[in-house]
Amino acid sequence: MKKIIFLLLLTTSFSVSAQQQYTIEKAIHYYPDTVNKSDKYTDSQCSLDIYYPRNSKNFATIIWFHGGGLTGGTKEIPQALLEKGFAVVGVEYRLSPKVKAALCIEDAAAAIAWTFQHIENYGGRTDLIFLSGHSAGAYLTMMVGLNKKYLAKYEIDANRIAGNISFSGQTITHFTIRKEMGIKETQPLIDEYAPLYFVRSDAPPLVLITGDPEMELLGRYEENAYMWRMMKLAGHKRTTIFKLEGFDHGSMVEPAFPLLIKEVNVIKKEILERK
Repeated sequence: MKKIIFLLLLTTSFSVSAQQQYTIEKAIHYYPDTVNKSDKYTDSQCSLDIYYPRNSKNFATIIWFHGGGLTGGTKEIPQALLEKGFAVVGVEYRLSPKVKAALCIEDAAAAIAWTFQHIENYGGRTDLIFLSGHSAGAYLTMMVGLNKKYLAKYEIDANRIAGNISFSGQTITHFTIRKEMGIKETQPLIDEYAPLYFVRSDAPPLVLITGDPEMELLGRYEENAYMWRMMKLAGHKRTTIFKLEGFDHGSMVEPAFPLLIKEVNVIKKEILERK
């Protein structure tokens, strides 16, 4: 009897998956033409891809920022996020040393603003927009999500973000920004370019995921643990932290994706139940 039930559930799962179709639109500029035409590098670099379920409504959207130390990497729609019932926006942004690394944060904000302004055209909801990324990408999501000035430029309250799920993000001032200042990577700094500087009680839910403390990049776990503690001390009720034992900075990404998907679904349910 158990085998029959399992087969029925499996068949139903395949049926639902087969019915849901997805499409992708690529190389969408998130800055206006006036900005793109003013600079060739901006025009070539500042674009996004959007993957979304066709003929669907009210789905959640994950804006995904790639890693690479703010000096490398390229936009991506992670395989682990395909066909999960939500949209994924993969963002390309300018890189150091062609621009100052701080401008990467401006690009991230512009891409997030574009999503708020356009996701309803695809069937999504502006109250179900989540930010996520790995390493430098996670740093960007936390900077834009916690320092409200970046989205305020577009008349968007950062508190409208549904949730921020960080994969091994830097919470102190990013090492590439410190390098531009002549500071070595082992010298910590917390200033206006550190997510830690902007801990606050009213921020959207924050999920911090890192690898093994003994295998992570520099002090990445400890940075996130301090972020977790300071958010709690600031009165924030929805900061959680996960430590993935046995995984280093690069390999922690794959086991972190199920946590991302779970958190998105949990928060989405909470938001919809409040409506």
